[in-house]
Amino acid sequence: MGSNTIRSTLYLEPALHQALRFKAASVHRSMSEITNDAIRAALREDEEDLTAFAERTGEKTLSYEDFLAQLKADGTL
Repeated sequence: MGSNTIRSTLYLEPALHQALRFKAASVHRSMSEITNDAIRAALREDEEDLTAFAERTGEKTLSYEDFLAQLKADGTL
């Protein structure tokens, strides 16, 4: 790990810890690198979701019944 890292304690379930150790060994990467990549991916997904929600704030909302009617009218259902 580089000099711009912070040491942190994580509590993993034993099976997850073992799987992470095996994965790290099989791909010749550290457990920290794999964990950092997984956390980045999860946060990136959240950011994409938040961006999508923000982009749609001006859209008209539909009731469930209206949405079903629209799907039926479009031939989707």
